[in-house]
Amino acid sequence: MFFKRKEKKPAVTSLVIKSPLSGTVVALSEVPDEAFSEGAMGQGFAVEPEAGRLVSPFSGTVVHVMEKSKHAVMLEHDSGVQILMHIGMNTVSLKGEGFKLHIENGQRVEEGQLLIEFDMAVIREAGLPTITPVIVPNGLVSVKGVEVVLEGSDSYIRVDL
Repeated sequence: MFFKRKEKKPAVTSLVIKSPLSGTVVALSEVPDEAFSEGAMGQGFAVEPEAGRLVSPFSGTVVHVMEKSKHAVMLEHDSGVQILMHIGMNTVSLKGEGFKLHIENGQRVEEGQLLIEFDMAVIREAGLPTITPVIVPNGLVSVKGVEVVLEGSDSYIRVDL
C-alpha cells in the first residue's frame, strides 16, 4: 500500500495586519484611555473612522465578541496571532445601542468580511469618542515581535512569529 505524501506548506513567519476600518490611522498614544495609549493592552494603532463598518483584517476565527455591548471583538489568525478591535471609548455604556453584530463567537471569517456595523452619530451623541484601537494583545506566546508602521492609509502592524 502506498500513501501520497502531502506537500508541507511553509510556516508563517510574519503576519501583516492592515486597518479594519476606513479612516485616519493614528498612534495609540492619541487614544484617550491610558490602558490603550500607554500600551498596557498591547501594541498597534488606532483609527478615527470615517464610516461605521468594521471588517476582518485577515481570515481567521472570532475568539470573543462582546455580545451584549457589541463594541469589541477579538479575532485569531490561523498562525495563533490574535487581534483586539475596540470600537470607541467607554462604548460599553451604550449597552449595544447603535451597534449591529454580523458575527458570533467561534465563527470562521474571511478577510474583508463585515464584522460589526456601528452608528457613529449615536456614539458621538452620547459624548463618546469613536476612535478605535486595533491591537495585538500582550502575552501571546507565539509572537516574537510587533512592529507598527504608521504611513497614512498604508499603515499596518507586522507580527513576527
